[in-house]
Amino acid sequence: MSKYTLGISAYYHDSAACLLKDGEIFAAAQEERFTRIRHDSAFPINAVKFCLKYAGINAGQISAVAFYDKPIIKFNRILETYLSYPGKGLASFMMAMPLWLKEKLWIPDHISKALNYKGQIYFPEHHESHAASAFFPSPFEHAAFLTMDGVGEWATSSFGTGNGNHVEIISELHWPHSLGLLYSAFTYFTGFKVNSGEYKLMGLAPYGEPKYVQKIYDHLIDLKEDGSFKMNMEYFNYNTGLTMTNGKFNELFGGEPRKAESKLTQREMNLARSVQDVTEEIMIRMARNVKKVTGEKYLCLAGGVALNCVGNGRLLREKIFDDIWIQPAAGDAGGAIGAAYIVHYHYNKSEPLAKNGRDHQKGSYFGTEYSDEEIEKFLTQYKLPFKKVDEEELVDLISNSMVEEKVIGWFQGRMEFGPRALGSRSIIGEARSSEMQKKMNLKIKYRESFRPFAPSVLAEKVNEWFELDRESPYMLLVADVKKDKQREMTAEEQKLWGIEKLNIVRSEIPAVTHVDYSARIQTVHKDDNPLYHKLISKFYEKTGCPVIVNTSFNVRGEPIVESPLDAYKCFMRTEIDILALGNFILYKNEQPKFHDDIDWKQKYELD
Repeated sequence: MSKYTLGISAYYHDSAACLLKDGEIFAAAQEERFTRIRHDSAFPINAVKFCLKYAGINAGQISAVAFYDKPIIKFNRILETYLSYPGKGLASFMMAMPLWLKEKLWIPDHISKALNYKGQIYFPEHHESHAASAFFPSPFEHAAFLTMDGVGEWATSSFGTGNGNHVEIISELHWPHSLGLLYSAFTYFTGFKVNSGEYKLMGLAPYGEPKYVQKIYDHLIDLKEDGSFKMNMEYFNYNTGLTMTNGKFNELFGGEPRKAESKLTQREMNLARSVQDVTEEIMIRMARNVKKVTGEKYLCLAGGVALNCVGNGRLLREKIFDDIWIQPAAGDAGGAIGAAYIVHYHYNKSEPLAKNGRDHQKGSYFGTEYSDEEIEKFLTQYKLPFKKVDEEELVDLISNSMVEEKVIGWFQGRMEFGPRALGSRSIIGEARSSEMQKKMNLKIKYRESFRPFAPSVLAEKVNEWFELDRESPYMLLVADVKKDKQREMTAEEQKLWGIEKLNIVRSEIPAVTHVDYSARIQTVHKDDNPLYHKLISKFYEKTGCPVIVNTSFNVRGEPIVESPLDAYKCFMRTEIDILALGNFILYKNEQPKFHDDIDWKQKYELD
């Protein structure tokens, strides 16, 4: 009989569940996709129900459950922190305590009750879960790992080695000295939301100059050669307060934090560039030290900082390691994978899965899927006009529509696990269009115009279009567009500063080329997503370009769509031209007037 292990992460941000079947990731999903609450931190009951239903089992057939950190140790750290600052932090302490006393200290009871589960529950350490999520699904038999995030129990970064069925942490950096929280402090100060706006800060960085780098080194952190550092807590407020930074930080950088949604100034752009440069330097120093201590050829990354794809690209170019692999759900969601693996390998002593040169993450397509029968039932239920096609017609019609610069909602196969849409729940379009980035940002995504979009490129063609000689299936590596595909800026264009640079055409694929000629690349392999690969191949056949635009199927402030209903709502609330739901094509101009107040009910049946 198969052995099932359930991993759970919850209560901070991006709660998720993962089910291993005999050591293979079988199903995984984030709670936000079901509740439609972005970064939902609640206990992932819907994600768990999906995993069990997909496997056709009940809770009694689970061999073990693993929670991704040790709540008691984390609680002790919070108490010790407040006791270390007598008279400070009462407001944040009083806000934190009710949730701890009601839920976080009773996680075993809550798991047992919510799942009707009577078996063993394990609690690996937070960074141990990150390490396991990085190494075990990787393509490497043995490798070093580096984990970097805000904070777990006490650790904020760790490194060690993975070999066969075991990971071992060698060294840790501890609270309050945290690379993730340093980056989040600047996210907060530049007016973006902590734990979700870090992507925006990274995207803003190329518009700025590194004018504050020396100030950061002189006042905020004491960085050592091995990548370890201490933060000057006189400038930060996150250890006991309700904000990330304080008045002294404001004074250092010339004023109050930017108000959310207010106009971005050159100061914010320069701050973004400066902290990005410092972050990359810390990542490089840490990696060099990991190489020196472990002697390993390969490096695996996890933790929220590992979602910094610009830093990852720099790490690769430095050639410290022969290759790197990054867990696509590198943040807290991926902790559910790692926790399950710790139980499977460390506690059950299971034999490691054979590695065949490709990873066991399988494109990260581990979520819900809908059959054509289910989709047609939804469409007919609400009398929505559609055209049913076969696969050949689908890729032909959609590729033609992209050539015509139509924007497509692409809903196919199993939902992705992690923060990126990878060709299952994607909005796609023409990468050669000079207007596509602006159109998608302002009319589809309703988000800041400066934010770049990613290219999906055929894996076999990536090195013809980008300075990248390997796969990047999870959109976690940034590399430059090839020189022969770039367009040189005129003398007048070179004089432009900041956001003025936005609308300059820089390459043959301007919709996915950032202001510094870089791109956040997704390579598409025919074994991981045959249909998406077939679509891009058809587009390539018609245009000579194996690259399309890919962004997540959602609008700003909402999670990526999970169901046909979610997809249809997003389609009708935006200026997406065509919706491809499985083998069904829906045209915007044929749809009835959309009413949000209709009692829409089609959802993945979890009960």
